[in-house]
Amino acid sequence: MDEKGRVSLPSAFRREADAFVLVHLPWEGPYLTLLPEGKWAEVQERLLEYRKQGREAWNQVRFIVSRAVELNPDKQGRILIPANLQGVAGLSGSVLLNGNLDRVELWNPDTFRGSAPDGDGGQEEVWYRVWG
Repeated sequence: MDEKGRVSLPSAFRREADAFVLVHLPWEGPYLTLLPEGKWAEVQERLLEYRKQGREAWNQVRFIVSRAVELNPDKQGRILIPANLQGVAGLSGSVLLNGNLDRVELWNPDTFRGSAPDGDGGQEEVWYRVWG
């Protein structure tokens, strides 16, 4: 991340969309999730449906949406990370971009290393189910 808070996106991910939504989901951990606008539209549809479940659901949706920011990459393929989101994710200087299928996660590299499970972290079962 440069001194202005800009991060360069991988070119493969930039081809996914012209705009992205950056969101902080505190229950997931201290990182940011970057979604292409099409994927965010899918999430919004599910949030609209969930919100119909009552007052608590309405408040939960409000909480999520209040932590979402639409971003448009500049001509060099960089996005500007708002200062408040830099703070909640502990981002400054080096930022680790972790591709996670349909999204990119932005991590403080030290936090990411510290989040890795000991041993295989139960991954053997995941590998068996996915790869057969």
